[in-house]
Amino acid sequence: MRYLTAGESHGPQLTTILEGVPAGLELTAEMINYELQRRQKGYGRGRRMQIEKDQAQITSGVRHGVTIGAPIALVVQNNDFKHWQKIMGTAPISPEEQEEVKRKITRPRPGHADLNGAIKYGHRDMRNVLERSSARETTVRVAAGAVAKTILSELGVKVGGHVKEIGGVKAENIQYNSIEELQRITEESPVRCLDPEAGEKMMQAIDDAKKNGDSIGGIVEVIVEGMPIGVGSYVQYDRKLEAKLAAAVMSINAFKGVEIGIGFEAAHRPGSQVHDEIQWNEENGYTRRTNNAGGFEGGMTTGMPIVIRGVMKPIPTLYKPLESVDIDTKEPFKASIERSDSCAVPAASVVAESVVAWELAVALLEEFGHDRMSAIKENIERHKEYSKNF
Repeated sequence: MRYLTAGESHGPQLTTILEGVPAGLELTAEMINYELQRRQKGYGRGRRMQIEKDQAQITSGVRHGVTIGAPIALVVQNNDFKHWQKIMGTAPISPEEQEEVKRKITRPRPGHADLNGAIKYGHRDMRNVLERSSARETTVRVAAGAVAKTILSELGVKVGGHVKEIGGVKAENIQYNSIEELQRITEESPVRCLDPEAGEKMMQAIDDAKKNGDSIGGIVEVIVEGMPIGVGSYVQYDRKLEAKLAAAVMSINAFKGVEIGIGFEAAHRPGSQVHDEIQWNEENGYTRRTNNAGGFEGGMTTGMPIVIRGVMKPIPTLYKPLESVDIDTKEPFKASIERSDSCAVPAASVVAESVVAWELAVALLEEFGHDRMSAIKENIERHKEYSKNF
């Protein structure tokens, strides 16, 4: 199972094609649009979220609400494109029309892909870079993730995410009894935080950053329950599932770090306080006394909850812009300002859920079959029984 995305931030639409989704999965646009709506929420978002009301259209691969095994195409229209047709249109334009188009962007913004991308592809107008490198692309990654979540849910796997830290404010009082409860609490929080007191302080930190023309980042955490034991592999480096998850989280715009389980804390503890002791009982089979490994050993799932965190840097588009250099004149300038958020960590939590869900769905289909949902379910149930009595 794989997908590709296409589209620019201010282009006519964003598109993703999903290939390898099994037949027999109930799937509707409403299921996908729920996740898109979650991505658009969150304290600290900018004006773009008021302009765009993201709605996905399923244009292939689904018949009467059920997948048929063919490639699935999902399209999200950019409502703001009507204001950008001459700037971002695909058809050639006349010299007169070129005069009407906004001047080219020659001042790279620190922290963005602008300069590196312009050098790589030879663009003298860096709009060609920033339009595609924009986090707007995560819209259709969330759409793809919604399909993956639907697959996982059918197979008994639940995914939830929350914000652990924003701008140095940490969530300390984290309590929930199930993934369902985690999902309910975070949907009620403007910053997707499980600690109400910390959530209020996070919003204040976002307000302060916005007042100062600045931006702030944070840490998000994704928790997954229900993955069977032994998904992934230890036999080759590129088959280790936790490595694939780490790569997926690091691929999210502005993410600069990832850890699984206790992560970097393991460097400060002796082995006796790190490794998870193994238990067995007739009801649950093999379990662990603790879950410091975050659901992985040797690149494979242990059957314990998967816990993975990602660090998002502050958004680099600032309303008090940093200094840069004009690529045409080589003179120093203040970097150009594009419409942006002061904090996108709550939205990034939803994106992180999506990319994690996709990789886990891919791994399950590789392990247990990929043509039809009914056969995959049967294979997983047999594997669970086998693992329990091994």
